[in-house]
Amino acid sequence: MWIAIGSLTVMGIVLGGLLGVASRFLAVEENPLEEELKAMLPGSQCGQCGYVGCAQYAAALAKGEAGITLCAPGGKALIETLSKKLGVEADLSEHEEKGPEHAFIVEDLCIGCTRCIRECSTDAIMGANKLMHTIIVDACHGCSKCVKVCPTDAIIMVPIEVTLRNWHWPKPEIENTHSNPEVGHAH
Repeated sequence: MWIAIGSLTVMGIVLGGLLGVASRFLAVEENPLEEELKAMLPGSQCGQCGYVGCAQYAAALAKGEAGITLCAPGGKALIETLSKKLGVEADLSEHEEKGPEHAFIVEDLCIGCTRCIRECSTDAIMGANKLMHTIIVDACHGCSKCVKVCPTDAIIMVPIEVTLRNWHWPKPEIENTHSNPEVGHAH
């Protein structure tokens, strides 16, 4: 019995040491810029940018293979932040700033084809084949992918109604005291 325990201990130490050595020699260097960009993105994994998720979009941004205006949930603020970080010019001429939205199914038009259910990445659509579907508003992140696949145009995007539950204080505006010489000086 002691021989079995000893041999297993020796095998564990040897194999663990080999894994440690292999991890050093076979380590893949990650791009630190890619990690910073991924942290800036909203992380909703909606796919509106044309990439599978935020990590793939961040990788494409770091390599210079994607435009900075593709992230719809991030909005204008994210575009400006990415522009500063990457040192590229942001073309906001075609950018339409919208507030948060969620999908809504017009029940009279829904035929129950389940195309929207297959397209939804957050399982925010409830329904079954040939039955009317409905949206779980709290789960919908407003990617609007379901709108594009609906054959009867039964799905529309509606603004999220501001209630006490989702209302936020507006961010304070920073006053520039350097532009007005009278502010902050004693006479």
